[in-house]
Amino acid sequence: VQLQASGGGLVQPGSSLTLSCTASGGDFTFTDYSMGWFRQVPGKEREFVAAINRIGGSTIYADSVKGRFTISRASTKNTVYLQMDNLQPADTAVYYCAAERILPIATREREYDYWGQGTQVTVSS
Repeated sequence: VQLQASGGGLVQPGSSLTLSCTASGGDFTFTDYSMGWFRQVPGKEREFVAAINRIGGSTIYADSVKGRFTISRASTKNTVYLQMDNLQPADTAVYYCAAERILPIATREREYDYWGQGTQVTVSS
């Protein structure tokens, strides 16, 4: 399974950005996996941001992004999205997408089976 994240960039505080993560693989079936987004800054552990279940009917968010970020998925495109609104400098990090097959939805890093390469988001004036 390969996960390709994209959409990061440099934006000003208060701006919006949408990250995408497209999954592929020979035996990969997108709807078999719940998906998540994590982020990491240098010197700190990777932290949970948001997750969505296999069919997209259930989502969960970290308190720090609740009300500002929205996770969604498009099964026809094998893609999960993270819409980020009202970005703040504290959101600056490398963002990673991940896929998990066993649990209905997951918030812990160790629960995820596959990881993308990360995309940098920098929020600065």
